[in-house]
Amino acid sequence: MNKLLAFIRLGRPLFLGGGFLLFGLGALIAAVHGHVIDVRRYALGQGVVTAFQLMTHYANDYFDYEADRANLTPTRWSGGSRVLVEGELPRSVALIAALVLAALGIALSAVLVCDAGASIVPTLAAMAVLAWTYSAPPVRLCARGLGEVATAIVVTGLVPWLAFSLQAPDLRGGSTVLLAVAPLAVLQIAMLVAIEFPDAAGDAATGKRTLVVRLGAERAAQLYVLLMTLAYLCLPIASLLGLSTRVVIAATVPAPLAAWRISRIGDHGDPQAHQRLTFFAVFLLIGTSIAELIAFATLL
Repeated sequence: MNKLLAFIRLGRPLFLGGGFLLFGLGALIAAVHGHVIDVRRYALGQGVVTAFQLMTHYANDYFDYEADRANLTPTRWSGGSRVLVEGELPRSVALIAALVLAALGIALSAVLVCDAGASIVPTLAAMAVLAWTYSAPPVRLCARGLGEVATAIVVTGLVPWLAFSLQAPDLRGGSTVLLAVAPLAVLQIAMLVAIEFPDAAGDAATGKRTLVVRLGAERAAQLYVLLMTLAYLCLPIASLLGLSTRVVIAATVPAPLAAWRISRIGDHGDPQAHQRLTFFAVFLLIGTSIAELIAFATLL
């Protein structure tokens, strides 16, 4: 039983919530624009997303082993699952799980293409490639200062777009998806920057050059403030471009919390505050996503 629980923790199931939320957001936007939800396509699409997301989690723990081992200040949201570095399972378990999940994601993608058509192939291919190369060599985007943008493209871009396009093959309402996910994509990058602060020393020691390592702590903190500000400035612009006022207002609700976090950006230099820093960075992305989801649901 202990081994099974360790295997589950290795997959970091807490992070799966974002995939479910953003996939649901894309499908909901399709429904708001008058498309009837195809339950089979929804289930298959969510299966693909979850398989590739879990693949990334297991692969990340495997390929980030040295960086995680060098990390002396992990938090609940950063520093890996700690399962491998604490010797609860062999490293090979993570790699095997990642490869099995990759195969599952590809198989489900093939079924989905047979059902929905070849138009979704580019989205699926981009999702799979970016998810694998995030941590896997030789590309290893997360070690080149590109992992943050790649994650935002996949999680806050391709995931809701896949859900939307499965339900709306004619792409009617596609501009709404782009407007809705723009602030979420910026929040995703900000979240990853926040999560990288506690990991910076271990990452730097093992050659993992994340944005925080590349920029240095102070410049990365300035980037975090800029991103948090930009995320909520996107909303009035999105409103002018046609995003529902109801959605814009709902997504603005967490803005005071974002302002508080900006005022406490000094937390990045205090290991005692890292749990708070990382938690609220995750909370702002999830909270804003939920706010948009609820607002769109009221438009049905």
